[in-house]
Amino acid sequence: MAYSFPEEVLEHVFSFIHTDKDRNAISVVCKSWYEVERWSRRRIFVGNCYAVSPGIVTRRFPELRSVALKGKPHFADFNLVPEGWGGDVFPWIATMTRAYPMLEELRLKRMVVTDESLELISRSFKNFKVLVLLSCEGFSTDGLAAIAANCRNLRELDLRESEVDDLSGHWLTHFPDSCTSLVSLNISCLGSEVSFSALERLVGRCPNLRTLRLNRAVPLERLPNLLLRAPQLVELGTGAYSAEPRPEVFSSLEGAFASCKELKSLSGFWDVVPDYLPSIYSICSGITSLNLSYATIQSPDLVKLVTQCPNLQRLWVLDYIEDSGLEALAAHCKDLQELRVFPSEPYGVEPNVALTEQGLVSVSEGCPKLHSVLYFCRQMTNAALVSIAKNRPNMTRFRLCIIEPQTPDYQTMEPLDVGFGAIVEHCKELRRLSLSGLLTDRMFDYIGTHAKKLEMLSVAFAGDSDLGLHHVLSGCESLRKLEIRDSPFGDKALLANAAKLETMRSLWMSSCSVSYGACKLLGQKMPRLNVEVIDERGPPDSRPESCSVEKLYIYRSVAGPRHDMPQFVSTMDEDSELRLS
Repeated sequence: MAYSFPEEVLEHVFSFIHTDKDRNAISVVCKSWYEVERWSRRRIFVGNCYAVSPGIVTRRFPELRSVALKGKPHFADFNLVPEGWGGDVFPWIATMTRAYPMLEELRLKRMVVTDESLELISRSFKNFKVLVLLSCEGFSTDGLAAIAANCRNLRELDLRESEVDDLSGHWLTHFPDSCTSLVSLNISCLGSEVSFSALERLVGRCPNLRTLRLNRAVPLERLPNLLLRAPQLVELGTGAYSAEPRPEVFSSLEGAFASCKELKSLSGFWDVVPDYLPSIYSICSGITSLNLSYATIQSPDLVKLVTQCPNLQRLWVLDYIEDSGLEALAAHCKDLQELRVFPSEPYGVEPNVALTEQGLVSVSEGCPKLHSVLYFCRQMTNAALVSIAKNRPNMTRFRLCIIEPQTPDYQTMEPLDVGFGAIVEHCKELRRLSLSGLLTDRMFDYIGTHAKKLEMLSVAFAGDSDLGLHHVLSGCESLRKLEIRDSPFGDKALLANAAKLETMRSLWMSSCSVSYGACKLLGQKMPRLNVEVIDERGPPDSRPESCSVEKLYIYRSVAGPRHDMPQFVSTMDEDSELRLS
């Protein structure tokens, strides 16, 4: 069958197949399909920049237009990956400038991106359109100025959650007057003022601009001018939402928002003054996404706001919403699909808000489409988790973060095994799970038995012994990423399930009970895995092999050990020798 169609026909058929999994599957049918898929692939996602080399990618796929790369492990978001670990994108950029002169899109996450890399991008890809830098670091506004000046067809510039050395707010002036192509601009992470006149001109001359996310330094009084220049906006991130209460400012805001008939998503609202919140009420009926994770809005004002949004599908909010606000959300927002509640004072000893397990139970009862939850709180019960599991068996992502580690069910003082067990048993489509609270090996037995579609698991301060890790690695057939910190898992489970690690993208363990000797053995046993020991106390071979390592990062790679390791990173090769940078 593979030889009965001309290559042009196969290429056209393959153009309708978009997921990486399906593209990979058709490439192994036969040699001719492999070649057609190879030459027709236009986009690729690399979940670990060290899992493959840039040269291997460019040889395998010679006609790519879009590349997405991830660098540092996920726990870098919690400052668990030491500074200088790696993840520099420059080798990839240097290779792609030669192989992909027609590259249009680059999406990077948790990578080190220097100004040199940005300047090379701006000079090398003549039809470059999309640059997304999510949680990246290492660059300044000088690099952004190069992108603005030289990427004449730029459609999207997204700097979400990145750390930018803010040298000058005038980098926006480097966009030429001929630049009218922007569809999305996100500068919310920038700390200092931008040239507002340049921003106004840029927004005004881009008729297809749909997403605009401003930084905190953009004053509220300036927002109406921007909105009037871009009434076609679909997603808006405001700057600071504070000013002295003045009727003329409120009226100007209200009128500007009323002109934005297409708005579906709102975020920002830094330093919010509640008196100005009603200015957005006129467009709230069309809002489907609210990100208020930086907005210190108190519960009564949040209740007024969410009850104005009957079509809300996604809400990110601080715990100021409290149980009463979540009850109002459950009563008025029946289309809610995703809820994230973040802590306002995570290091406070005493609770500063009235947020408990009951708020989450209420939402699970009232919002039938809810399938994704991230919930920070200070207390939980097994009964509440059982109710949530039974109310929402359609849950695909469930991340519960009880702020104090190893907190038991506060009513019974029992571990939360039964509650989390109910989550994995009833939620058959669960793909991502984060555990917290007091948990024993029994909970991990539940996970291994029931969580057959689980792809990512995050564990902290949990378990009794190696048996817990063994249950997970031997039972979770679909597991791709496992990250563990401060848990008593060690050598026995790791070595017994070594073959499982080759089917996964990565395993991260920090402050666990894995010995240096076991790491050496694993490197010898599984040569296709990169087994990296991260230890800032010095080379691990300077201590007995029975000593536990600080951090362990294991990932499969077709490129072999990486060549940019700092001194605190060591990797084990198949001869179980220490390889140092």
